[in-house]
Amino acid sequence: MIFSDLFQTSAPDVAVEIDHTHVAAARLSWRGSQAVISAHASEALPAGLVVPGLTALNVSDVAALSQIIASTLGQLGGGRPSRVSLVIPDTAAKVSLLKLEKVPAKSADLREIVRWQMKKTAPFPIEQAVLSISPGASSADGTSEFVVAIAREDVIHQYEQACLLAGAHAGLVDLSTFGVINSIMSGSSAPTGDWLLVHPTGTYLTLAVMRGNALLFFRNRGEEEGTLADLMHQTAMYYEDRLNGAGFARVLIAGGAHLPGGAETVRRLEDRLKVSVEAVDPRHAAGLQDRIGASAELLDVLAPLVGILMRERKAA
Repeated sequence: MIFSDLFQTSAPDVAVEIDHTHVAAARLSWRGSQAVISAHASEALPAGLVVPGLTALNVSDVAALSQIIASTLGQLGGGRPSRVSLVIPDTAAKVSLLKLEKVPAKSADLREIVRWQMKKTAPFPIEQAVLSISPGASSADGTSEFVVAIAREDVIHQYEQACLLAGAHAGLVDLSTFGVINSIMSGSSAPTGDWLLVHPTGTYLTLAVMRGNALLFFRNRGEEEGTLADLMHQTAMYYEDRLNGAGFARVLIAGGAHLPGGAETVRRLEDRLKVSVEAVDPRHAAGLQDRIGASAELLDVLAPLVGILMRERKAA
């Protein structure tokens, strides 16, 4: 789930998310052993400046985006960070679950095998891709599963360059939904058993099926590619038929304000899945400094930022 995985120094305490509508940033501090978000900021982006996608450049003006990033970081206080963690939209990458019967001992050989496999389905020449490989769920048949994400190298470079021009090196780049998952798994009430994450945004919807901390299913659709009901039906059928699913212990939603139909859609989800739908609350992983009010909208913005910050702390 990591695009830039060279992580050899202390973890940055600031994360930035670049979305199609806004740039958001948060600073992580510590009170003893308790992680705390001590500052946050966000700024709106003009329409068309960032258009996430797989097959074309995402940023129309990198210099203009960098100015907004710099302004957002400046609002955090505590000095301008020289290094940040970076969250980008899910639709900037293609995520696949790949099974291998034999796993080579050398990581370089594994990367070559995965690259060859992904070449068959990549929506652009694999030579242009940046590749991420993470261990997936354990398999009873002896095969090994990997979570593979690919994106165009020049697309990732645009996001990284915008941060660099703002004075901050992006040492780790991850997808928004992966950030939300890490926020949930870093919390004091992390789910066990099978659980579902519903992550709607203004331009796409992602569903992720988890078994404990292992990703079993990941799919996103643009707003023009089908309704939540359609994607939920496909996901439920796959879960029951292919994953031997016996039912979700928990269903969580991040970005509920973007959910078409609002409360009525949540009610239909609960009826379909026979379980209540909970809002993702990143405060289970990192509290908020006393002066920060916790609106539902703010918690949705903070969830992927908290997730990548806590992920880096685990990796450090």
